[in-house]
Amino acid sequence: MHSEKQAPVKYYVGIDVGSASVRAALVDEFGTVVAHADRPIQIWEPQPDHYEQSSADIWAACCSVTKKVVCGVDASWIRGVGFDATCSLVVVDKQFQPLAVNCEGQNYRNVIMWMDHRAVSQVDRINATQHRVLSYVGGVMSVEMQPPKLLWIKENLQESCWDKAGYFFDLPDFLSWKATGVTARSLCTVVCKWTYTSDGGWDDSFWKMIGLEDLVKDKYEKIGNHVLSPGEPVGKGLTPEAAKDLGLPEGIAVAASLIDAHAGGLGVIGADVKGYNLPCENEPITSRVAMICGTSSCHMGVSETPIFVPGVWGPYFSAMVPGLWLNEGGQSATGKLLGTRHILETMQAAGHHINTLFLCGGLSKNPLFVQMHADITGKPVVLSKEVESVLVGAAILGACASGDFASIQEAMAKMGKIGRVVQPNHEHKRFYDKKYEVFLKLVEHQKEYRSIMNSV
Repeated sequence: MHSEKQAPVKYYVGIDVGSASVRAALVDEFGTVVAHADRPIQIWEPQPDHYEQSSADIWAACCSVTKKVVCGVDASWIRGVGFDATCSLVVVDKQFQPLAVNCEGQNYRNVIMWMDHRAVSQVDRINATQHRVLSYVGGVMSVEMQPPKLLWIKENLQESCWDKAGYFFDLPDFLSWKATGVTARSLCTVVCKWTYTSDGGWDDSFWKMIGLEDLVKDKYEKIGNHVLSPGEPVGKGLTPEAAKDLGLPEGIAVAASLIDAHAGGLGVIGADVKGYNLPCENEPITSRVAMICGTSSCHMGVSETPIFVPGVWGPYFSAMVPGLWLNEGGQSATGKLLGTRHILETMQAAGHHINTLFLCGGLSKNPLFVQMHADITGKPVVLSKEVESVLVGAAILGACASGDFASIQEAMAKMGKIGRVVQPNHEHKRFYDKKYEVFLKLVEHQKEYRSIMNSV
């Protein structure tokens, strides 16, 4: 008898940059997290509502956690790497050196965090234009998006930052540049946070109208004129320098990245549900909604055609699943469960057909939280096998870029694994229906109070 040499397992690295820490995971081709590490990153708050980070500190943390998770694994089995990150704004000069985003001139603090609210007056002026690109963000741009922050830099740090800037990156794209030396941007970041539209790219009239016409001049080189779908390979893979930094093989595939919440959606929404007796079993992926429950909650739903939902971000084309439009509802406070039912019903009324919830993130570990989601919405809740769905999502990007899977959908089905299913308990239906009725009344009253105060 002779034993055949077993083919080695293929591995992918997912790197997730959150607000306060960087995490990495080594994930195998079946979606199992084999190793996992994290490291805190620094946040500066020079004044209220100003939150800054350092891209050098973030990259150093990426390198440290990645080296930890790949330690002891045969490097030739690692096939690809994917990044996801918060949608913070990174500023570098023409030589890619960090540029201060603060009045103190501290160059290493070159990142305005996603949660920074310094650009309130800028976002109000942008929203007052009522430009057509705003219809893709639920009609109103958030202060946490990038155009208001760019306008703030121009108006407050013209000489020290704006005039010297070579590139403005969304953090996920800064990471793929750092890994490959290629300045390509992900469709996810530019569409969700920068007003790039899938039907027309950048809109010159928007940037001119808000006073940032300088970005148009150089064919948008500073904010990106080479845009890739999430999971597409970037350049020729890892540069020798980045490979050494990360402890990974030179030249392995690096994927166009995702915003962190979208990576969580990618990690759960495409799982194979055969045999679980779920309403979405023989339905397209558009019958599912992914909920990423951390400090805030994100609701991700996809559709074949663009659906405009009042008060919900999107529709964004190919921003999470290539070829499909994404709508993204959000709650800044995760506990408001009647908030969730309202978002789902608003999406349904606009044209979504959702019958199953897919949950991931820290709070999905709480059985009461999960059961209440099922009871309040009346829909079954699917929990992913790996709680770290965001890291699995980032690894799926790397798997896709490596060419080991025919498409991102195939990678999602093979690597996104179901842990358990929670069915709604209909005993409480009447109670929650009444409670929801009260909630809707409160929403109406809130609108009335606001209009009274606005007429002062």
